[in-house]
Amino acid sequence: MPALLLLASIVLFSLAYRVYGSWISRQFGLDDTHRVPSDTQYDGTDFVPAAAPVLFGHHFSSIAGAGPIVGPILAGLFFGWAPAVIWIILGSIFVGGVHDFGTMIASVRHKARSVAELARDYITPLSYKLFLGFILLALIYVIVVFMDLTAASFVDTFDSAGAESAQGTGVAVASGIFMLLALLFGLATHKLRMPLWLGTVIFVPVLFGAIAWASGIHSDGSYLPAMFSNPKHFWIIILLGYCALASVTPVWVLLHPRDYLSSFLLYAVMIGGGIGVMVGAVTGGLTTTWPAWVSPSNPVFEQVPHLGPLFPILFITIACGACSGFHSVVSSGTTAKQVSCETDTRRIGYGGMLVEGVVAVLALGTIMSLSFGPETLRGNPVVLFANGIGRFMGMLGLPVKVGSMLGLLALSTFLLTTLDTCSRLGRYVLQEFFGWDNSKAAVRWTATVLVLVPPGALAFMSYTTPTGEVIPVWRAIWPVFGGTNQLLAGLALLALTMWLRRTGRRWIFAAVPMAFMVLMTVTALVLMVMEPATVPPVRVIAAFLLVLASVMVVEGVRAFRLPRVSPEDVVLANGDIRPATV
Repeated sequence: MPALLLLASIVLFSLAYRVYGSWISRQFGLDDTHRVPSDTQYDGTDFVPAAAPVLFGHHFSSIAGAGPIVGPILAGLFFGWAPAVIWIILGSIFVGGVHDFGTMIASVRHKARSVAELARDYITPLSYKLFLGFILLALIYVIVVFMDLTAASFVDTFDSAGAESAQGTGVAVASGIFMLLALLFGLATHKLRMPLWLGTVIFVPVLFGAIAWASGIHSDGSYLPAMFSNPKHFWIIILLGYCALASVTPVWVLLHPRDYLSSFLLYAVMIGGGIGVMVGAVTGGLTTTWPAWVSPSNPVFEQVPHLGPLFPILFITIACGACSGFHSVVSSGTTAKQVSCETDTRRIGYGGMLVEGVVAVLALGTIMSLSFGPETLRGNPVVLFANGIGRFMGMLGLPVKVGSMLGLLALSTFLLTTLDTCSRLGRYVLQEFFGWDNSKAAVRWTATVLVLVPPGALAFMSYTTPTGEVIPVWRAIWPVFGGTNQLLAGLALLALTMWLRRTGRRWIFAAVPMAFMVLMTVTALVLMVMEPATVPPVRVIAAFLLVLASVMVVEGVRAFRLPRVSPEDVVLANGDIRPATV
């Protein structure tokens, strides 16, 4: 069954890209004679043109992270794989793809300004400040969740029998080598002008060699300073420092080369895991044991609390696997500043979301051969994914331990990518909110530190449910992260809808998914506020988000009565300025 679902998703996504993606491109009027912000506003730090393969690697690495892996696995565990895969496919094509593609081209047409600024121009001035608040909250939650998961992936863990179940130390070592290789790759291709193909041929094999070498490394944690009784806390401090440095360095130093190289890790996991799934289906080495539908009345949920009703919790749990508001921040943040031509927005925006959908389906497949029970339901999705990839690649003759290591490293690499991208995006948002001058290094450092203080504090807090159970940081924050993230997606689609409507373009294809996302997310927030089992801090945040969302929806309704405006101006290759085609 995993093989059939993977093949079906690839076929459907390919057709969607050619047919629906082409139709959407015509609605946006993509034209490569239009000059883009990386050309007209080049500054060598944030506004830097990037080749499509490099920028795809950055964008895909940034939006992937843990979202399309943790979300689908949690949804599959608690709701069954059938509803999860249906939403992943439909959501990626008609909701997430439209969201990512639309916010990217809208930002490119408006000098790479954020989606919040689009809300100010096409909705109301109040919506601008509310939008910035939503974006900053979403970024803080992403940093907290992904930092906790990354730190956990750097720590060796053991199963109930005492056997090592995750090679955290080896992943940490391999990640360090990877960062060094990325810095060298950036220096070679940007400063020494090494051709991209040559750099790829040299550095990618070295990267995979480092992974193979690091797969044999493990430790009992004795290398850590004595003051750290919890190894995760040590790695959280290291990660905060890394995020601060990555946020302020020019994009060619680390962002471009790291994201480009990291994309090969995920490609390897996707291709190797995908082929392994096919081989397992043919040889009978993989069987589907997890139920397609999990009833919430199953007695097992007396031992493990259920996530909640299918509608709407499924849609905030899967998150990035089908649609994510965080993607609009990346699309209108770092990516829009580096796009080389308008047609790249379809390849990177719409295409990137569809490839992420494939990752989500593959992640879902990693749990389909597990046994249904409380131990599996309590499992860490990161470890479940890594072990699943190990089983898939084992079908190809690769040692399961090496395959698991590759899966875990690929995931931790994308977690790191998302972490530092979020830090940079948070800096942009804070600077935009206060009108700070981005050209000053002191401003960039100050904004970065202010962004990282709240996640750092939240990451060190202890979270206990009303029943007294201590839960990991990521699991406590995930519901409100999903709610904030999906609500942000609905609001980004609202800004996109109003841009299209007020400039005389077709807009229903953005309005329908917008209404659906807002309805599902607001309903989920209401349930979080009313549910006694919700962790108290999460309930307070959910109530606050509910108020903000209500005000934002009212502002959106008001905007529907506003008059049409002229299409945005574009700069042509010959220097002429004229309105974009409607």
